[in-house]
Amino acid sequence: MTDFPRTEVGGVSLSRLLMGTNWFLGYSHTSKAKDRFIKRYQTRKNIAEILTVFMNAGIDAIMGPPEPILRDAIADAQDRTGREAKLIITPLFNILPGGPPEDEPERVFDRCKELGATFCMPHQCVTDRLIDRMHNHIRDIDRYTGMIRERDMIPGLSTHMPEAVTISDATGADVETYIQLYNAAGFLMQVEADWVMRIIKNAKKPVMTIKPLAAGRLLPPVGLAFVWNTIRDQDMVTIGTTTPDEAKEVIDLSLDFLNRRLPDNELQTTRSKKSLTTECSVNLELTGSMSQA
Repeated sequence: MTDFPRTEVGGVSLSRLLMGTNWFLGYSHTSKAKDRFIKRYQTRKNIAEILTVFMNAGIDAIMGPPEPILRDAIADAQDRTGREAKLIITPLFNILPGGPPEDEPERVFDRCKELGATFCMPHQCVTDRLIDRMHNHIRDIDRYTGMIRERDMIPGLSTHMPEAVTISDATGADVETYIQLYNAAGFLMQVEADWVMRIIKNAKKPVMTIKPLAAGRLLPPVGLAFVWNTIRDQDMVTIGTTTPDEAKEVIDLSLDFLNRRLPDNELQTTRSKKSLTTECSVNLELTGSMSQA
């Protein structure tokens, strides 16, 4: 398989499809029961098999928190493929005095560096609390990005707020990329999809879009067709999968859409669709002809 198309972020080459981790770590955005199912199902072995499919296709960047099971699975996939995964870590840390000492920004950024992060992007629950929409300012952003740069990591912002992109661009914040919600269903998005589409189009830095399938609410051909056809060549799509087959499917669909081809993927079948198959349609036509004779 040909390596997946690439872009460049902060001087680093990245595949335009990024591996997400919610369906590894139990963040379903559906129910507690679904979260428990994911956590029971996803073993180190299962995750490594999924990562291997992506990495063999040249998709070499993974986004998420550095959970131990994920770190072990990444190591296994790297051994199998001979490729090195680039880590996009989205850490949480104290932004007010009095928090746990181990969550002080310096210590959190040190851990990210020790884990081998290429990109360090404060998580949405940090970023969006720092945004001051009244004064068009992101509090303390230069302090945090400076600390990330000091540790030879590339800073960015993970956000659910579209203002994070516009304010960061307007104020010249020292970031190289943004993580931004973007899907055809508008799931978790704070404004309509056409507004986010325009914000991504006008962003001064490449954008890593997330939740293209709205956490399973959109069919893969629908969600992927929308995002790939409405982002720029420098932007990326992050997607999580539960099995190696799902990983292969989203890779194949993505390549079809990027190459302006209609997908020819195998469709899921149910008894209610039996009359839509070629064999059944031919039989119906023959039956109709005989009845008219």
